[in-house]
Amino acid sequence: MSNLIALLTHTRAGDEVIVGSESHILWYEVGGASALGGATLRAVPNEADGRLDLDVIEATIRPEDIHYPPTTLLCLENTHNRCGGTVLTAEYTESACDVAHRHGLAVHLDGARIFNAAVFLGTTATQLASPVDSVCFCLSKNLSAPVGSVLCGSSEFIARARKKRKMLGGGMRQAGVIAAAGLVALDTTLKRLARDHENARRLAAGLARIPGVSCSPETPPTNIVMFSLPARTPTATFIDRLYERGVKLNYPEGPRIRAVTHRMIEAEDVDWALQRMEDVARELSGRPV
Repeated sequence: MSNLIALLTHTRAGDEVIVGSESHILWYEVGGASALGGATLRAVPNEADGRLDLDVIEATIRPEDIHYPPTTLLCLENTHNRCGGTVLTAEYTESACDVAHRHGLAVHLDGARIFNAAVFLGTTATQLASPVDSVCFCLSKNLSAPVGSVLCGSSEFIARARKKRKMLGGGMRQAGVIAAAGLVALDTTLKRLARDHENARRLAAGLARIPGVSCSPETPPTNIVMFSLPARTPTATFIDRLYERGVKLNYPEGPRIRAVTHRMIEAEDVDWALQRMEDVARELSGRPV
């Protein structure tokens, strides 16, 4: 809802929004900005590291023409979910914002996991988000609060966003209960995120050693590990069998599988899961376990 509120606040019906082809907003948010706000999502290709090419962004911005919808918003994502937890630097974000602002666009940052990016880069979430016009972050993804997201922006932007939240049914008198857990998460879990990243690299290295599994041990900068099985191995069966053995995975589509490390995962849990992944991979390939 935080992304949707941001898009509804930044745009009017008929506006066009530039998003990445692999963005969470495009893939997993039910076309809410179009269905509820009348805005069009226009996708440009994500690079492997989650970036959008600056020249492509500029070329995609519509010139003033009676036939064109006005391009009014650029959306970025940090860290990038479908690109494997990849990170946008403050320098890149500032450059993208320079392009957008030069053409009169606002910039919204889907920062659901922005604290992971900050820890990886050795900086702060404030530094990473300072060039954008709005940013949201999740209190549950890796910060381990039970529920909740936070949308940030100028006072004027937030005043308008509150109206959109109310319109969407997001007004809540009991929000303090959720906010209390969020404050605890912010106060206590940030220093633990580096360990999640270490466990992700441990997982990726172990997966790379399993015969037939495709995973680069250098790939995960943060806490998301993407890997794939041989072409003829049924991905859904692999995931289902592991679920029965206590290992929870999911997959965006096709042969790719996603694993995420978090506060309740220790190094020995990674090793325990790797053994079961190797066993199931061997079962499905017909090799002896």
